[in-house]
Amino acid sequence: MGDDGRPVAIVHGMEGAVPGLRLGWTTSEKDDLIPLPHRDEWVAADRTDNGFPFLCNDDDDRVVTLSGWENAMGLAAIGAPHFEVHATLPQDAVGIAAAADALEAVAESARAFWGRALPSGVADTVAQQYRHPGDERSVPPHGLPWLKHSWDIPAPEIPHYLGWLNYWSDAAARAIGFPDPARDAELLSRARRTASGGWVVRLTDTPLDLVNPAHLVALKRAYERFPAIGGRSAP
Repeated sequence: MGDDGRPVAIVHGMEGAVPGLRLGWTTSEKDDLIPLPHRDEWVAADRTDNGFPFLCNDDDDRVVTLSGWENAMGLAAIGAPHFEVHATLPQDAVGIAAAADALEAVAESARAFWGRALPSGVADTVAQQYRHPGDERSVPPHGLPWLKHSWDIPAPEIPHYLGWLNYWSDAAARAIGFPDPARDAELLSRARRTASGGWVVRLTDTPLDLVNPAHLVALKRAYERFPAIGGRSAP
């Protein structure tokens, strides 16, 4: 709203996190690349779809995108609209190495409640964890727990689900009860504190792979540890 510096800060943060990245292009309705010689001014002035417009690099072999829009339904039962930022990175060695820094940079620049990074394919499993009316007899895949929809989540600080990499603001961490030194030693060994007091928490050393039994165990253990995530119960 107004002279909000977050959109430009998000773009700069993403570029700073990924070596050699320049988000200097957008696309036309025909998906043609359009260069943006005055990118920062354009981002600051444009409020397409109540967010900021689509940005990308000019590399067909390593496509990186950044976009954002308003979520009119909000993040929780209170229903207040919130803003979502979405980014994609290639799943090569460079993209994987930069993922945690990119998540932190975007989330901190946006002053986000929470965020996550997921390898392609895992999002489909997450979608199957949400209980819809009439599907009470079905069960989520891989023995994972049911998750509540956003309109049943009690507060916007509570993450909706777990990712491979998780950004929890200080408010989100307190809402789910993290960290507890007695119970979170393993997670803390793969976590780091952010400048704002939040956390970036890595569930597994390599990108989450639900075919890997050790990864699936780690994911289930994290859901058991944080029952507030997904609105399943109080921390």
